[in-house]
Amino acid sequence: MFNAEKHEQFKDLHKVLLTEEEIVAKVMELGAKISADYAGKDLILVSVLKGGIVFLADLLRSITIPVRFDVVGASSYGASLTASSCVKITKELDLDIRNKHVLIVEDVLDTGRTLQVLMDLLKMLEPASLDICCLFDKPIGRRVKIDCKYVGFELPDEFVVGYGLDAKEQYRGLPCLGVPKREAIEKL
Repeated sequence: MFNAEKHEQFKDLHKVLLTEEEIVAKVMELGAKISADYAGKDLILVSVLKGGIVFLADLLRSITIPVRFDVVGASSYGASLTASSCVKITKELDLDIRNKHVLIVEDVLDTGRTLQVLMDLLKMLEPASLDICCLFDKPIGRRVKIDCKYVGFELPDEFVVGYGLDAKEQYRGLPCLGVPKREAIEKL
């Protein structure tokens, strides 16, 4: 484990919402649930680039059953700090998911627009099942109804960074989740 306080960007945080230890424990818990629920099934994890990669890597190691993974590129943020209503698909799947059990691994569920578009696209590829696992849920920002089978933490209506979440491509490597100082964001 890393010491978040020794990370250079830690000084840019106003406050820590979730420590590395809390995140690791939750990922292990989710991995155990997924392992039990999908035992004996052909499971493919599909992560959304870029933020979901950190969560995917840790979740993949916590799952104890055979599993494959793929990534898709989808964004509703672009270079902005707020979600837009336009979802852009930037990378499609490489694996064939037809008749496979697919679990979308998402870092944060905010407006729900990106996941709605992704769910609609993946359904056309005829998976045996299609569900979502999100580590961070911000229900206050929801614009469309999305059902997550697995949810790690519910977040307050604050802009957060760390553990894959970024501000203009910065802070993804922080092992904790925190609220950045306004002046740190303004200088990006």
